[in-house]
Amino acid sequence: MAAAAAAASWLRWDQNSKTIELVKQMVAKGNTEELQRCFGSRMEFGTAGLRAAMGPGTSQMNDLTIIQTTQGFCRYLEKSCSDLKKKGVVIGFDARAHPSSGGSSKRFARLAAATFISQGVPVYLFSSIVPTPFVPYTVTHLKLSAGIMVTASHNPKQDNGYKVYWENGAQIISPHDKGIAQAIEENLEPWPQAWEESLVEKNPLLHDPYPSINKDYFNDIQRHCFYRNLNKETKLKFVHTSVHGVGHEFVQSAFKAFDFSPPFAVPEQKEPDPEFPTVKYPNPEEGKGVLTLSFALAEKVGAGIVLANDPDADRLAVAEKQESGEWKVFSGNELGALLGWWIFTCWKKQNSDPGAIKNIYMLSSTVSSKILRAIALKEGFHFEETLTGFKWMGNRAKQLGDQGKTVLFAFEEAIGYMCSPVVLDKDGVSAAVITAEMSTWLATKGLSLSQQLKAIYNEYGCHITKASYFICYDQKTIKGLFEKLRNYDGKATYPKTCGKFPVSGVRDLTTGYDSNQPDKKAVLPTSKSSQMITFTFNNGGVATMRTSGTEPKIKYYAELCAPPGNSDFEKLKKELDELVSAIEKHFFEPEKNKLQAKPE
Repeated sequence: MAAAAAAASWLRWDQNSKTIELVKQMVAKGNTEELQRCFGSRMEFGTAGLRAAMGPGTSQMNDLTIIQTTQGFCRYLEKSCSDLKKKGVVIGFDARAHPSSGGSSKRFARLAAATFISQGVPVYLFSSIVPTPFVPYTVTHLKLSAGIMVTASHNPKQDNGYKVYWENGAQIISPHDKGIAQAIEENLEPWPQAWEESLVEKNPLLHDPYPSINKDYFNDIQRHCFYRNLNKETKLKFVHTSVHGVGHEFVQSAFKAFDFSPPFAVPEQKEPDPEFPTVKYPNPEEGKGVLTLSFALAEKVGAGIVLANDPDADRLAVAEKQESGEWKVFSGNELGALLGWWIFTCWKKQNSDPGAIKNIYMLSSTVSSKILRAIALKEGFHFEETLTGFKWMGNRAKQLGDQGKTVLFAFEEAIGYMCSPVVLDKDGVSAAVITAEMSTWLATKGLSLSQQLKAIYNEYGCHITKASYFICYDQKTIKGLFEKLRNYDGKATYPKTCGKFPVSGVRDLTTGYDSNQPDKKAVLPTSKSSQMITFTFNNGGVATMRTSGTEPKIKYYAELCAPPGNSDFEKLKKELDELVSAIEKHFFEPEKNKLQAKPE
C-alpha cells in the first residue's frame, strides 16, 4: 500500500517527536483509514501556496512538509532569480498553533528560514506576528526575491497555510506554482541542516525587518490621509475587532498615523488566540455572528461603526448602526463601491489636470460587482476586470504600474481591498483606517455610509448583488452539473432561458467560449481545472457559477445593474431574488444533484 510506504519514509525523515509518535501509533494499530488520510496524497501546491489541516503526514501541514516545501521553493528560486543570494526572502507568520502535533505558524516560519539560510540565502524573518500585507509590502519595499506568509487566514483553527509572493510583490501565478510543485517532489529528503532551527539564531544571513517595516508601512499609507484635521476632531467612535488574530496592534498604529483617537478594541478578541474561543468560524465574511461582541461594545461606548479584520488582517468587514437601531453589515461589493467612490473623489480633489485621468485605473474580479465599471464610464478613468482572486489583480496592478499607470483601487467581493499600491494584495489594515476617514468626512456633511451608498447608486446606477453557495463533496456530480449547462438543448448548446429570464450571453472560462466576442473566444485566461460559467440576461442581470479551489462548494454570484435614475430599489431587489431562485432551480437542480444548501 502506497500510504504505508510513504509512512515508512516519513519516519526515516521526521524529527518532530509529536508527529513521529502519532504516525508510529497509526502503523502499530494497522489503522489503514488514518494512514490513507494522512499519507494517501501530498498537499497540492497551487497559486495560493498550501492550505491544509495541521497534523502528521504528507497531506497535512507539519514540520517535515514545511521543510520539503521550502526546499522545493528554494531550488526553484535559485533557478529563476540570479541574485537570490544577494536579495534574499522575507518570511512572516500569524499566531496559529496546533499543540497536539507540535505545529505552529512561528515554528513553521523558523524552519523555512533555516532551510534558506542553510543554502546561503539571506532571510528577513519577522521576529513577531504580522498581518499578511506586511509580507508583500516588504518584498517590494526591500526589493527582495520572494516572500512567504505562514497563515490560514480565516480558515478553521486546525488549518494552516503557506502563501507565496514573487519578486514583483504579488502572489504567484502560473506557471510558477507548477514549477515549485515539481521542485518540491524533487527535494523531499531533508537536507543535512534542514532541522537545525538554531541556524536562525545569530546568523549573519538572518535579519529582522520588524522594527523598520512597522515604521515604514505606516509612513507610506499616510499618503492616503487627506483630512488629518477632521480625524483629530471627529466625534465619531469606532469599534475594532481582530477576531483573535494579528490585527489589533496594527490597526491601532494605522489610526495613530491618521491622527485618529484609538478605536475601541473588543477586549475578548483583541489578543491573538489560536483557539478562536468566541466564534464558530473566525471569518468576518460570515456577518453578524462574528460581530456579536463588537455590536455589544459599540452599544456600550456609543460607537456607530464597527471595523472587523479577519485573523491575518488582509480582509475587512464594516458595519454601521442605522437610524432604526439595527446594524447594517456591508457586503464586500457595497464597501467596494464606497471605497472606490471615496478614493476616486480624493484623487480628483488632488489632481486638477484634466489629462491625468487617462492614466488612472481601477480593478475588480469577475465575480465582484460591476459598480466600478459604471463609475469609470461616467468619470472617464479605466476599469479592468480580472479573474477571481487577488493574485490576478496584484499582478495586473504591477504591470500597469510598470507602464506608468496608476491603479488607485482594486477589490473583490470576498471583503478584500487594495487601497494603496504599496501593497499589491488585499490589505485590511489600510482599508480600515481609510474607511474611518471616509466615514469622518461624510459625517461632516451629515451623511452616513448607508446614505452615501444610496447616493452612489443614484448617480451611477443601482447595482444589487446576491451571492451564495451549495455544498457538494462529489466531484462527479459537480462535473455533471456543469456539463449539462454546456449541452443544455442538445450537444454544445448553452441555455437560452432560465425560467422566465432570457439569456443574452454566455462566457465559459473553463472552455474559453464567449458568445459576446466576435470570434467566440473569451478574453480572460481560461482554466480547464476549475469550472466557471457566466450568464448575462436581457434584464441587465449577470450570474456566475463557479467551483471553489479550497472548499467543497459550488458558488454563485448574481448582480442586477440598472442605469442611473432607475432607483426603485425594492422592485430591483425582488427581480434579483426571482432571478436567483430561477438559477437555483433550473441550473443547480439541488434535489436531483443532492446538493446541500448554505447553512443559515
